[in-house]
Amino acid sequence: MEREEALNLVQSYLTNRNLVRHCLAVEACMREVAKRLGQNEEEWGLAGLLHDLDYEITQKDPEKHTTETIKILQDKGLSEAQLHAIQAHAGRVPCETAMDWAIFSIDPLTGLIVAATLMHPTKKLANVDLDFIKRRYKEKSFARGARREEIEMCRHCGLELDEFISLCLKAMQGIAEELGL
Repeated sequence: MEREEALNLVQSYLTNRNLVRHCLAVEACMREVAKRLGQNEEEWGLAGLLHDLDYEITQKDPEKHTTETIKILQDKGLSEAQLHAIQAHAGRVPCETAMDWAIFSIDPLTGLIVAATLMHPTKKLANVDLDFIKRRYKEKSFARGARREEIEMCRHCGLELDEFISLCLKAMQGIAEELGL
């Protein structure tokens, strides 16, 4: 599957602009982490872009999240590794590979980075740095939905937390305009 086809799928299944932006953020972070780990950026990026494809379909029944995505993508030419990673991000299957752990950890981290950016006086990703994110990260009441224990699983990819956050922040800064930040 080519990126354009994947993006068209995302835009046809997700009507909420913030969900589309979330998928774009996860894609960018997956690409950056893949690059750092010497993995296939395209493969990882597509998994990130498509990971929440069924979110609006399954939002009233979260136990089914990713099951519809897998049905939609079954004949679209994605690898088994990509399909597994998509399921792993939601805990449907255990994380086994670096791609699985990356998407599992990136998913909540993107939300934390967006929330921190919106707390920044300028509300611009370009002005946010690692120290600002880390201060927000340490505040237990800040962005509670961004589960820190999941973010910290980045260690299973061989990355320390600060490097992981820095990679994702850089990736999101690279698409700040698309993210509206």
